[in-house]
Amino acid sequence: MDHSDFFKQSNPGRPFRHLKTQLRCYQIRSNEMTALAKLKLVNAQEDQKTPLAVRRNKLTGKIDLQIALAKAQTEGSVFAATRTKTIKDRETGLRKHVETALTVRPWWWTNPTGTVVLSLRYGSKAIEIAKGKNAIEVGSIENLVDTLLAVREAVKAGELDSQIDAASGAARASFKRK
Repeated sequence: MDHSDFFKQSNPGRPFRHLKTQLRCYQIRSNEMTALAKLKLVNAQEDQKTPLAVRRNKLTGKIDLQIALAKAQTEGSVFAATRTKTIKDRETGLRKHVETALTVRPWWWTNPTGTVVLSLRYGSKAIEIAKGKNAIEVGSIENLVDTLLAVREAVKAGELDSQIDAASGAARASFKRK
């Protein structure tokens, strides 16, 4: 595009009014086009966040915490989860971010026969994995991380969606007014 063509298109009645401003606009537009030409442009949309997908992601995050806790326990180290909390400072009135400790309770225990048993939880409610079965027998503590990873993959694949939905409904029912 020629400079004179640009000025005629942008302001056909007065082609040379505000010449410096129009020249700057032309230079900015030509620079933007060269910068955009270097990028790969696509037509994309963000995934829909359905309530089921949100619940699945919540459970997956909690399973990740359990995996980290189980790894720390098998290695003999201490696991301390933290989260960022925004608080308002009373003296200055400004908001600031503070790291706070997060309590992570293990979802597993050792039964009287000596085997490790894992129960999945959504909030404070145990998830019924199959009809009448609410726990997974892991065997030993060494198999716990592998079992949690398998459960995590099952949750991500959507194999436990109906169970998550039922546990979520039970958890929400406890918050309703009576």
